[in-house]
Amino acid sequence: MRALERAAELTRNNHLVEAMATAEPVILAADEHESADIRQWLTDHANDFTREA
Repeated sequence: MRALERAAELTRNNHLVEAMATAEPVILAADEHESADIRQWLTDHANDFTREA
């Protein structure tokens, strides 16, 4: 989850490319259970990616 939190912070600070580079490996490496947790976290924290820092 730390990678996703960092990606949210980078996104809020207009560093989308870095955010994707941070989150993508975690998302791609996740197993089925982890993927479900990631999807839920992203749903629950959508505002983390869009609000201003």
